[in-house]
Amino acid sequence: MLSFSTLVDVLFFGLLFKSIINKSLVTCILSLSWSIECGKKRKKMPMFQMQTKLDVNGGGGQVLDLETAVKDGVLGGDVGGLVVYNGVAEKLDLKKMIEELETMEVPSVFICPISLDPMQEPVTLCTGQTYERSNILKWFSLGHFTCPTTMQELWDDSITPNKTLEQLIYSWFSHKYFAMKKKSEDVHGRALDILETLKKVKGQARVQALKELRQLVTTAHSTAKKAVVGNNGVGLISSLLGPFTSHAVGSEAIGILVNLDLDLESKRNLLQPSKISLMVDMINEGTIETKVNCTRLIEKLTNANDFGSENVSSLSLLVGLLRLLKDKRHQNCVLVGLCLLKTICSHESVRKSLVSIRAVPQLVELLPILSNECLELALYVLEVLSAVPEGRLALKDCPHTIPNVVKLLMRVSESCTQFALSILWAVCKLAPDECASLAVDAGLAAKLLLVIQSGCSPVLKQQSAELLKLCSLNYSVTTFISKCKLTRTIQ
Repeated sequence: MLSFSTLVDVLFFGLLFKSIINKSLVTCILSLSWSIECGKKRKKMPMFQMQTKLDVNGGGGQVLDLETAVKDGVLGGDVGGLVVYNGVAEKLDLKKMIEELETMEVPSVFICPISLDPMQEPVTLCTGQTYERSNILKWFSLGHFTCPTTMQELWDDSITPNKTLEQLIYSWFSHKYFAMKKKSEDVHGRALDILETLKKVKGQARVQALKELRQLVTTAHSTAKKAVVGNNGVGLISSLLGPFTSHAVGSEAIGILVNLDLDLESKRNLLQPSKISLMVDMINEGTIETKVNCTRLIEKLTNANDFGSENVSSLSLLVGLLRLLKDKRHQNCVLVGLCLLKTICSHESVRKSLVSIRAVPQLVELLPILSNECLELALYVLEVLSAVPEGRLALKDCPHTIPNVVKLLMRVSESCTQFALSILWAVCKLAPDECASLAVDAGLAAKLLLVIQSGCSPVLKQQSAELLKLCSLNYSVTTFISKCKLTRTIQ
């Protein structure tokens, strides 16, 4: 028979054991709800490894203690999938929230190791690993009876809904969704306030209001853009541009407009001569950012129905664009300038104007230092200019045309090779006696043979053969082969 003290000890240790078991069971269940490191590396973890803390920021951020989360109501706090926002209970669709927050970094424990997408209906296998239900069922349907993460054989093929993790996923996305929603509402309201302010203020106050609105629409905020476009903000801002607009107001206004989706009516409004004239002035005299924005905005206006050459044929605009191309410190200036030149040089009057302000030698001199993207644009413009007599003559008279263009054959892309061949053909055909020897000395023959033997289009090969024949007219076969240093190639 047990003594009273022994009985007390038994009862005490029994209660303690029960408490430990209950707590351990809760901890075990919670720890088995998550698979660790479900990213692309899929790092293998030992079976049944205990984990009681969860990084809810996807690594290196806030760590959530699961037991505290249960106690404080973070888990299971949204009863029945309802969340409270502005005092109103809402039922949110998890799939919709995931889609709208797709650019946000999601904690790795929410990611299904199979699809690498956030889980909506997580289920746990007997190995303790968790997957999206549809993904693991598809895995089983393919005849696999292993755990995809650990590759262990399953001793039990049942899957258990992981309601704890599901609730945590829902709570996390709900929190992020409503934070985004609130921020969007704040931005929308602020954009409307600024539009109202612009109707009343002038001078420096107007500049400050425009500056704040530009900040809203240029920080990747679609909400601000929609607010401006949907509340006649484009018309209001466009009305601020005119012959008496200061550059301070104009630069801010154009910085807003260039980031908006403009309809045809808005584009027609901006094509008024006084507004185009203001943009041209700022391309010549504004800051680098203002020059780029004005150039981009004019390019956006070129696809308006009533856009004509008179909008862009002014020498002032063309001179401003050539100045942009000279700014070697800012590659973006060169790119936007060439993009607009490519668009507007389809007008014959623009081509003649460009030749008259010596655009050809400037573009030719730039060829060796341009990026591949800019090279294709510059060669396109030069090819278009070679289609007019003044352009061909300017190309012939520029001493660096042939050597600089020859170097680009088979160097960047097939398009660049095509443009380069067209330019060389136009120049050599204009003055074969003078240009053929220069082209041969620059190594054109070897480049043309390379094009002919390559996988380029038949049109390019034919054009190369004709150009090679044109270059060889003033030479005997032996002399031409020797002068071109092709003896080893032919042998």
